[in-house]
Amino acid sequence: MCEANVYLIDKEGNEKLLLESVDRITPVDGMVDLENIFNQRKTVKAKIKEMALVAHRIVLEEEQ
Repeated sequence: MCEANVYLIDKEGNEKLLLESVDRITPVDGMVDLENIFNQRKTVKAKIKEMALVAHRIVLEEEQ
């Protein structure tokens, strides 16, 4: 499987799980659209900070 869990670091530096089993990430005008294998979708104002694909982990940082 190629999905990854996506975590968000908020403005205070706290990291939280945002969405599990994400298989599509699309950057659009300063936002990041996420979609997982269950057709759940989220859009956040963030940038990609780290992608560790072997670990199935993507970290986004909330835009300020």
